[in-house]
Order: sequence, then C-alpha cells, then structure tokens
Amino acid sequence: MRTPRSMWNLETFGRQRLSKHFFMRDFMYSEINGFHGVPNVPENPDLVLRNGRKFCTQLLDPLEETFGRVAVRSGYRSPELNAFGNENKLNCAHNDNPIECHIWDFNSGDHAIAGASIVIPWFADQYEQGRDWQDLAWWIHDHLAYSDMWFFPKLAALNLAWRALPQRTISSYIAPRGTLLKAGDDPAESLLMRQSRYVDFPKFRGIIYP
Repeated sequence: MRTPRSMWNLETFGRQRLSKHFFMRDFMYSEINGFHGVPNVPENPDLVLRNGRKFCTQLLDPLEETFGRVAVRSGYRSPELNAFGNENKLNCAHNDNPIECHIWDFNSGDHAIAGASIVIPWFADQYEQGRDWQDLAWWIHDHLAYSDMWFFPKLAALNLAWRALPQRTISSYIAPRGTLLKAGDDPAESLLMRQSRYVDFPKFRGIIYP
C-alpha cells in the first residue's frame, strides 16, 4: 500500500482490518493531531498493517473476547507526530526509544513492535473500587504473548506492546512503582499465587458469538 497522500487514501487505509475486532481507524485518533494539526500519516503503511495485525490478533482480540470492550486511549502515531510530541513534552517517548510502541512502522524484522495505551472498562471499574492493578498484570502475563506492559494510575490504563521477540516485562507508575518483572526473570509469585489473584475473572475468551 502506498503512503496515503490524500483524504481518500487515508480513509481507505483506516478501513483496513487488523483482526476480528479491530480496524486501523480504531488506532488513528490523536489529540496531538487534532489540536496541533500534525498529520498522523504512516511512512510505511504495509509495515504498520503487518505489525498492527500481530498486535491485535495476539493481544487485543483475546482481551476483547474475555473482558468485553477494550478502549484504545492512544494507538498508532506516525514518526512525524510522535517526534513532535516528544519535542514538545506531550508524553511521547523519543522515536528511537526501545519502549516506544506507538510507532508501528519504525522497526521491522526481529525489532518489530506495535502497541497502544488501552483501558479495560471491566477491570477499571474494579480498580476504582480499590482492586490491585497487579491482578490484571499477572492475568495478562499468564494468558497472552505480550512483550511489555506499563501501568498508569488513571483507570489502570496500560501501555501494552507486542514484539517479534517478546521481552516479557511489567512496569508501573502505580504503587508499588517501578519494575514488577524484568526481561528474562521469573515472576516473584508462584503460578498458584498469581491464579488466586484473578480467580473471579471471566473465562478466557469466554464470549460466545453467533
């Protein structure tokens, strides 16, 4: 697919289906684009779609089929838009930062990465009532082929990333702040302890579709 150079081309790009539940348009909205007018147009649309499909099929679809709707807080960012956000201190990491997961067309091959900031409303409601964010973190760890997770205090939102070579790291800005799981390490909690945290969670991929 050519780089979109018109409204029609960008609209066509947005209609591309990434997985059973997600389309490219679900990840295109950006406040930086809306307020500052910086285009959110991919440099390599084919790579965006290829990495985005891995991210959605391996991570977001199972989440949606377990917990219901997954809300995308911040999805794809073009290199131009993300660089503007970083330079203007708008909560965007530097483009070549290894944990920057929003630029789906920045890396390929073994370095491929795609991710988004998401909220799971089913869990957010419980988190607002005092539930530990680690319950969700360990559920994802035990069920999905994720690479990186970063949790945030508001609504237990998290940056969730897929990589061609997963790192399996968990970090958080919620107490206890810092790194819960480093790449290559085993969890501090046993599998039985982790499972006890989410024993009341819905059945994995338990939603039945007609």
